[in-house]
Amino acid sequence: MALAIRQLHRHFVGEVTGVDLRKALTPDEVAQLQAAIDHYAVLVFQEQDITDEQQLAFALNFGEREQARGGTVTRKEDYRLSTGLNDVSNLGKDGQPLPRDHRTHLFNLGNCLWHSDSSFRPIPAKYSILSARIVNPKGGNTEFADMRAAYDGLDPETKAEIEDLVCEHSLMYSRGSLGFLDYSDEEKEMFKPVRQRLVRTHPAHGRKSLYLSSHAGAVVGMSMPEGRLLLRDLTEHATQPEFVYVHRWTLHDLIMWDNRQTMHRVRRYDQSQPRDMRRATVAGTEPTVAQQAAE
Repeated sequence: MALAIRQLHRHFVGEVTGVDLRKALTPDEVAQLQAAIDHYAVLVFQEQDITDEQQLAFALNFGEREQARGGTVTRKEDYRLSTGLNDVSNLGKDGQPLPRDHRTHLFNLGNCLWHSDSSFRPIPAKYSILSARIVNPKGGNTEFADMRAAYDGLDPETKAEIEDLVCEHSLMYSRGSLGFLDYSDEEKEMFKPVRQRLVRTHPAHGRKSLYLSSHAGAVVGMSMPEGRLLLRDLTEHATQPEFVYVHRWTLHDLIMWDNRQTMHRVRRYDQSQPRDMRRATVAGTEPTVAQQAAE
């Protein structure tokens, strides 16, 4: 069956059929999917019962793998996965749900906030590819916001105001908003704020989009309260139902999204039940803005 795509939302999201991700893609399939992710920003694949190795091989069709270092407080010796995928489950190394007061669990609750993956890195992520291995029976939907349509929906005055603004992003901003304030000196160094443009232009088609995230906690040149109010207003605008697609996971769904064009969040779910989600992250290739010189 030939590869086909059906649009699921008025602005974005394509459901892909006619491809088996357990097999190596042909150059033509890679080209079609590359054009599709540029256009739809989010691609949904159903019934893809794949291994970690197959998921990573699929991701590598679109760029280099982003290294996992720097996005977690989990100690290396406690990592559950050793295949190069990011573990975004609620599981410990023993395969059981983490206790509700476990530090990793509390830190990972930040994924329930609207964000763009790795915006806290000097060179943020390009694509994320998430595979559902165990689906939680209650809650856990993932929502995606089209940041291109959100930008298009701004009034001309706001577009002019934000065109050249630069924000500071850090995991300490997003986790701090939930009351997670306990960091080691090593983590504080690892999570130091980085700078990102507030408006990005996509290299494939030239559309502008808002580059927002819960990791963004300051706007360069503005007072902290003023900058955070602007970011809150823009996030409220960008996450209106008009711009949001809600995905209700079924077993072996796989979703690929472009972090340069979207935000996403997971909704609350029953943490006493296992939820096994594994993400391959494709690294970005350049910073959005020059980083501040180290002091």
